[in-house]
Amino acid sequence: MHRQFRLGRSRNLILAALALLVWFYYLRSSSTRHGSTQGQDLNLESVRLERHMNKDSSATSHLKSTSTFDWSSHNFPPETPAAATVREARRQAVRDLFKKNWASYRKHAWMKDALQPISGEYKDQFSGWAATLVDALDTLWIMGLRAEFDEAVTAVAGIDFGKSSSFSVNMFEVNIRYLGGLLAAYDLSGREVLLVKAVELGDMLYAGYNTKDRMPVDFFGFEEAKAGEGLMVEGSVVSASPGTLSMEMTHLSQVTGDPKYYDAVARVMEVFAKGQPWTKIPGLWPIYVSMSRKDVTTGSYFSIGGSADSLYEYLPKMHALLGGLEPQYETMSRAFLEAANHTFFFRPMLPGEEDLLMIGTASVDDDDKVNLDPESEHLGCFVGGIYALAGRLFRRPDWADDLGAKLTKGCMYAYSAMPTGIMPERYNMVPCKSRSDSGCRWDETLFDEEKKKRPEWASHLPKGFTTAKDPRYLLRPEAIESVFILWRITGREEFQQTAWDMFVAVANGTETEYANAAVLDVTRAEYPLPKEDYMESFWLAETLKYFYLAFSPPDLISLDEYVLNTEAHPFRRPKARGVSRPL
Repeated sequence: MHRQFRLGRSRNLILAALALLVWFYYLRSSSTRHGSTQGQDLNLESVRLERHMNKDSSATSHLKSTSTFDWSSHNFPPETPAAATVREARRQAVRDLFKKNWASYRKHAWMKDALQPISGEYKDQFSGWAATLVDALDTLWIMGLRAEFDEAVTAVAGIDFGKSSSFSVNMFEVNIRYLGGLLAAYDLSGREVLLVKAVELGDMLYAGYNTKDRMPVDFFGFEEAKAGEGLMVEGSVVSASPGTLSMEMTHLSQVTGDPKYYDAVARVMEVFAKGQPWTKIPGLWPIYVSMSRKDVTTGSYFSIGGSADSLYEYLPKMHALLGGLEPQYETMSRAFLEAANHTFFFRPMLPGEEDLLMIGTASVDDDDKVNLDPESEHLGCFVGGIYALAGRLFRRPDWADDLGAKLTKGCMYAYSAMPTGIMPERYNMVPCKSRSDSGCRWDETLFDEEKKKRPEWASHLPKGFTTAKDPRYLLRPEAIESVFILWRITGREEFQQTAWDMFVAVANGTETEYANAAVLDVTRAEYPLPKEDYMESFWLAETLKYFYLAFSPPDLISLDEYVLNTEAHPFRRPKARGVSRPL
């Protein structure tokens, strides 16, 4: 299908930029894609790991896909031997916990989407294509688990994307977990069968754009889509769903040289770009949008957390992935980062008067007044890392060193303040009158007044918290994600130490006989904590990976070399020969 681009410039210019992007990508990565380490520093962990994991990979070179349907570095202080010993011990603890989880998945849920960590049973909630296995492929590689990785690659070759355990397929989940997982594992290992499977999935997702205006569906009926019919763009979806398709499809164009995948997502992001200045909070988009009407401006409720989070996350990451060749993403990034700073972030009133920031939501009333709701959630904790990354990409040190650090410290505080050392899913605090020290003194009387307004307040909550509306911990990665990024970008030891404190608390609080489970209430230290028989694939794909990388040498998945998608899958960044684009 040949379609006209509508990006405010000619199709030829866009295709030329894309051709340069693909060329830059291969110029940067062709010497390393298949494990070549010639001329590289053999003392670097990343080089040694690549030799170990990719040397003599012929055992998987014969593998063929069996699907039945064709969907046609930074300034870190010198590390003392004693500090290195401590760090390696901590890293090994993370690796050991991952290995326990993987062994249980292999024994009790092999080729299924998820292990149930209390009962030892399994469930298929993402089409039955072994979500945990595909999602964890690159974690296996990064942790140097060669035998497990080779076995998993062999298993991936046998996944049949022509059959599904569910009647409908969710574009967002398949994109970030499956396609992202396959592309990252291919980037790291060069195993050709992974690219074959990624193309199969990319073609499946591409079919989800086969609609009147080429806007994507959120869900599509599996059998109807195979027949080329039955696609209907929903009237309303959360903004993160269509807004989080860009990185994976763009990278698929990069590694295949086929522009059709990039073409599909570029149309979607053009709609968001055109609407960004015209919403009720210019720079931000409402939580719900309509792709059927191409309407991303109507709506009065705004968030940078759940339902919207990864839409924003992908803007600076797309800039990095494209090597800056498409200026639209820098423009969109700067607009949202400025607007979010003035809309969502507040300094909470705390007994210790700590200088940090929390993340709320906002609504716009009939008089166009923007109202802050000081309700924070774990899903929003990614944003500290995004400010840090964007600060380096766009030469805004204040975003990295001030905003990024304070937002990350806000989530760190929410962990440390709870008696379990684990942050709840959703909670409320009292906003200070201003972010300055003079506007943020602890006021016991005001706190008592505010907590009385909250029927969810409970006497056991730490001072400063007026609710823990959702006291669960769902094994989420967003807080450790930002802690890891701040550690990598600033080199401040406080972030690495916090990573360890968080890991100990999470590992102890979520442990089961087989693996680790979601916790129902982290606001009471009554061990064993009450748990749910639930373990998302992102526990292995993201949470434990970020913990592991927080205790790894900075050359391992360097942020100068990779950009990670919202499921923590690392994609190689383009870089021209001799031209550095350091973060």
